[in-house]
Amino acid sequence: MGSTGTKPQLNHTKLQPIPSDSATNEFNFKRSLDYREVLVQNKKYVPSSSAPPSPPSLPPDPDTAAAFAGQSTPVQATETINFGTQPATMPIYIAKGLGLIGEIEKKHDVKIEFKVFSYGAPENQALAAGELQIASAGMGPAIVAAARLPAKLLAISILEQTAIIIPSDSPITSVAELKGKKIAYPGKGSQQYPLLVKALADAGLKIGDVELFKTKGSDVPTLLANKSVDAGIVWDPHVSNALAAGHSKVLIKAEKILPIKAGHYIGNGVYAREDFIAAKPELVQDLITSIVKAIDFILKNEDKAVKMWSEQIKFPEKVISYALKEGISVYNLDVAPEASTIDTYTKFLKDAGILKPEDNPKFDPSFAKKALAEFK
Repeated sequence: MGSTGTKPQLNHTKLQPIPSDSATNEFNFKRSLDYREVLVQNKKYVPSSSAPPSPPSLPPDPDTAAAFAGQSTPVQATETINFGTQPATMPIYIAKGLGLIGEIEKKHDVKIEFKVFSYGAPENQALAAGELQIASAGMGPAIVAAARLPAKLLAISILEQTAIIIPSDSPITSVAELKGKKIAYPGKGSQQYPLLVKALADAGLKIGDVELFKTKGSDVPTLLANKSVDAGIVWDPHVSNALAAGHSKVLIKAEKILPIKAGHYIGNGVYAREDFIAAKPELVQDLITSIVKAIDFILKNEDKAVKMWSEQIKFPEKVISYALKEGISVYNLDVAPEASTIDTYTKFLKDAGILKPEDNPKFDPSFAKKALAEFK
């Protein structure tokens, strides 16, 4: 592996504003989601209507702290359910925009609050600490949580989402031509790293045949625009941000590296604490059903969905449109986490060393299957 050399300058090209993301601390599943670190914080789910929650015991992570900063515990008749999300094109935002979350709140006499995290590790820490009851995150952290925390994967809400991208005028046309090139990536603890390793191996290369430059995902579009790197592997919305700016193009999407479901890589999952599922199965069912309805709306009303997302997550419509039109984020009504799908992804994470041999994620496809049956 070559030296990264002088740190690239990041201020030459103005891009669409994207909320700060991930990988500040290398998206390290192995470190931040080790049993020894998170299970000691684990708190059982206790309905707030029967016992007022104590002030949040936050993990020492700035993103997690920001999600809960300034919040008090108001005395209220309804129970508050904390739903972990990220600033991305998640169907749950469309469910909210369609009024489905409001209907669920009235039906179950609860208040559903979205707690926004920039990446999966602090989101899982909050879930382990009992500060979240349910969450939506990248499939990597979702599977890790289902394997190492008292949580179950309930749905696969987005496909694809990761790609290797290069400058739009790059002469590179294949992964094999990345030999000797500098590639930006979010760190060895990320799910993008093993995808890169596999892409290179499929092209007859080893990781030592390229020069790696570790960086935040949000910096990759600028690095490519400034020609500071030759390629970058990154997830959405940063892929779409680079494409929408016009200075980058896709070399290969994750679906060509590791097709798992419907010919695509799986990008996002919905998972919940087991005690919450046991205590509120009807509420969980309604939330999963709302996600299926939201995906149906996305598939039938793309332009309206783009506007709805833009209003809620504050991304430029142009960036969101690229995510959908270029197939960077892909939606499928079949959200059930089947055993073969989970086994394939689990093996991928074990081979990469992100999961241990004894780690086996827990999942329950019944909510997704019932949602689809009711919806039809």
